Amino acid sequence: MADENITEKKQETKNTERFSNKNYAIKKRLPVRPIEGSNVIFVTKKTNFKAQLDKCCDLLTKGEKEIILHGLGAAIQRCCNLALQLETLFSGTCQIEVNTGTVDLVDDLEPLMDDLDFGAQVRHSSSIHIRIFRTAMLGSNQ
Repeated sequence: MADENITEKKQETKNTERFSNKNYAIKKRLPVRPIEGSNVIFVTKKTNFKAQLDKCCDLLTKGEKEIILHGLGAAIQRCCNLALQLETLFSGTCQIEVNTGTVDLVDDLEPLMDDLDFGAQVRHSSSIHIRIFRTAMLGSNQ
């Protein structure tokens, strides 16, 4: 009996969190980019994995000392996979440094009725930042 009440409360909580207000349309803003540069790559689920891998390989082979990968939410697994692929391809010449965190994302609430005001809501998403740096150059005598 008590277990039934707990499961009912959990379902009620889930349902109230998932339903958005029917008076507003939610417009998701782009996340804030922490750093800009030629060696910074933002990994997404939409971009072709092979293209991202080739871009990273080109940067590292052209003499870039480090590249930084950023991933949010569902792209975290892809970001980790990309870093591990690079570590395998450049075996022994690269090291990886990983930082995880949480990013605040802002959604704009646009009213569907004229008598309501515009608003915003903040939600949180997991993030990963992977720094891949060269420890030795290929073909160098050490």
